[in-house]
Amino acid sequence: MAVVTGGAQGIGLAIAKALVDQGARVVIGDANLDAARRAVEELGDESVVRAHRCDVRDSALFEQLLDTAEEAFGPLDILVNNAGLTRDATMRKMSEEDFDTVVAVHLKGTWNGTRAAAARMRERGTGVIVNISSMSGKVGNVGQTNYSAAKAGIVGLTKAAAKELAHKGIRVNAIQPGFIATPMTAAMPEHIKQQKAAEIPMGRVGDPAEIASVVVFLASDMSSYMTGAVLEVAGGRFM
Repeated sequence: MAVVTGGAQGIGLAIAKALVDQGARVVIGDANLDAARRAVEELGDESVVRAHRCDVRDSALFEQLLDTAEEAFGPLDILVNNAGLTRDATMRKMSEEDFDTVVAVHLKGTWNGTRAAAARMRERGTGVIVNISSMSGKVGNVGQTNYSAAKAGIVGLTKAAAKELAHKGIRVNAIQPGFIATPMTAAMPEHIKQQKAAEIPMGRVGDPAEIASVVVFLASDMSSYMTGAVLEVAGGRFM
């Protein structure tokens, strides 16, 4: 059984779909319950996928998400920490609230999920956690001191957690997506999208399904000897 946070749209929805297609039963945790329910309708029915509202910043709500998931589908095998948002502005103009919100959702939310999932997985001596970082956490982006810091923090968190949990049979890895076609990137001005696409050696924007397929790899036994790894899925951008 798998739980995907932020699974109602974009990369998260593609991840949920890929896991369902591979035979997993999936619970989508999302702050937007209506969108999560629409995702369930798109992916199948409640025999294979469920929706649950969750604000990942709240550890108690994260525990409730995992409780609901395990009541529906049995023990947690896979957690994908994908929930996120942006509040872009240059550092001079960014409010403390926008900095705190982005760091809380991405970094604290990933920590809440990793800690809660690990506590359950270690009892069974098995489990996989996949954290979604970003290439912004590698190179930094103008106007994203909050987002870049949080995504870089996810890399450090992943490696530290992987070291703590390896002896318990739990693997923790991260993915750094590049420029991917999502509702968030669709809202960018066209000239910005063209500029970013021109920086990609493969010459195109990525598809959410291309991130999802790497999640499936990390969640499967195909990657059984990998933990603490950070995989860049960016078409060669920022090599």
